[in-house]
Amino acid sequence: MQLSLQNFSSLMEGMAASVQGAASSLIDLTVGSVLRAILEANASVALWLQWLIVEVLAATRLATSSGADCDSFGADFGFMRLPAVAASGQVIFSRFSATSTALVPVGTNVSTAANTQSFVVTADVSNAAYNAAASGYVIMPGVASVNVPVVAAVAGIAGNVLPGMISLVSTAVAGVDAVTNANALTGGVDAESDAAFKARFGNYLASLSRATNVSIGAAVAGVQQGLSYSITENLNQAGGIQMGHFVVTIDDGTGAPPVALLQAVQQEVDAVRPVGTSFVVQGPNVVLANVLVALVTGAGANHTAAVTAVAAGVEVYIASLPIGAVLSYTKLAQQIYDASGAVVNLSDLLLNGGTADLVPPLFGVVRAGVVTVS
Repeated sequence: MQLSLQNFSSLMEGMAASVQGAASSLIDLTVGSVLRAILEANASVALWLQWLIVEVLAATRLATSSGADCDSFGADFGFMRLPAVAASGQVIFSRFSATSTALVPVGTNVSTAANTQSFVVTADVSNAAYNAAASGYVIMPGVASVNVPVVAAVAGIAGNVLPGMISLVSTAVAGVDAVTNANALTGGVDAESDAAFKARFGNYLASLSRATNVSIGAAVAGVQQGLSYSITENLNQAGGIQMGHFVVTIDDGTGAPPVALLQAVQQEVDAVRPVGTSFVVQGPNVVLANVLVALVTGAGANHTAAVTAVAAGVEVYIASLPIGAVLSYTKLAQQIYDASGAVVNLSDLLLNGGTADLVPPLFGVVRAGVVTVS
């Protein structure tokens, strides 16, 4: 049923016509008259009731709901909004004097120059400098710096900062003088939007009680935002034919999804997979894209700023490629132009030393290797 909405003027005109039609003589409805004041009061109440009806109708359908009303609607089906994801990456702690041992503890805080974004040092047992007993990263005598992983203190897209933006050591660390990030921090995603929530809810309903690609895809998409995935049927991990087996390849933009994420996806897929089938969840086969380009900028343009913007734009674009996607040489050139309005031409644009598209193998994904912009 379509609700016919009226404004204040149309309500007044309707009431005035009804009153006059029921009277045997002319009614005084001039401005300031008692009857006009009564009708105006009734019209105001009618507008308020109309607004309440609209609010109720909007909240009773997911398509017209927003914010908390979307969450409430989805919760009735056990369907929750995906939370924000924190950005992560590497920073470099350095010092002026390398004569003694220094320790960068896990939990050390660093931030951007304006102190608007904060990041926390995390543990990485694969890092050669990490010492589990000391719960930190040891800088040995004679060593001037150490690379350590960090994660944004507040999840969301604001944690995706450009190279060189991190420069403050918020937590005092003895023997450490400076910090910076040579590469951009990536992976930060805001909490799921209403539009994405509604789209995923439709896939979720379509997948219930069905052991299909859509069902498995919905299970994967419901684990975490920012995931790309592919589902390959009747093949094993070696690419050989294996009927009744499927391979789920996922990536979180890094090319190396953590074990905990793979396990979480494994559990969700197992809950919806077809009976009598086997499957495996794996990370992608990473193909590194080494980009070399020289920029020609316009007269009076800030060449250094253009180089920084292009390098960051290329890395973000490559990180956004889904599993199996081809990195187009010409599309890469377009991204470079789009990254900075100061760029008027390109010189010696090379992708892995050539000018051909970069095609990933089976279960493969293209990720940024060495990006050199000059």
